[in-house]
Amino acid sequence: MSTPTPTPTRTAVAPLTTADAEALVVAATAAAGAAGVAVSVTVLDAGGHPLAFRRDDRAVLISGETSTRKAFTALQLDAPTADLVDAVQPGGPFHTLPTALDRPLLFIAGGLPVHRDGRLVGAIGGGAPAQDHGFAESALGVLA
Repeated sequence: MSTPTPTPTRTAVAPLTTADAEALVVAATAAAGAAGVAVSVTVLDAGGHPLAFRRDDRAVLISGETSTRKAFTALQLDAPTADLVDAVQPGGPFHTLPTALDRPLLFIAGGLPVHRDGRLVGAIGGGAPAQDHGFAESALGVLA
C-alpha cells in the first residue's frame, strides 16, 4: 500500500487593497512630479480590476489608456513590460500575442507586477513615455 503524497498547503496572502493602490499611485506620481513629468498611473488587483487610477491634468489623454494596458500586460504575464519588449518583435516568442487576445496588451516599459510574499497580487502601470518604469518601480517600495 502506498502512502499518499501530501498536498502542499498555501498560506493566504493579503490581497492588494484600495489603500495599497492609492499609496502606489501617490508614490508613482510623486516620483514623476520630482522628475517634472506628467503621468497617468493605474493599479489593478490580481483579477485585473482597477483599484486606483490618476491622470495628471497635464498628461496626454492617451496616457490613461496606456497606463492601464501596461498594468494589465504586466499582470497577465507576471513580468515587467520592459522585459517583454523584445519578445514581441518579429521572430520573438510572443510576436503575435498583442493581436491574439480580446483585451489588448501593451509591450512598452512601465508596467510592473506587484507581489506580496512571493505571490502576484496586482500590477501597476505608468503612462509617461520614457521614465514610467522607474516611477512604477519606485512606487513598489511603499509596500515593502
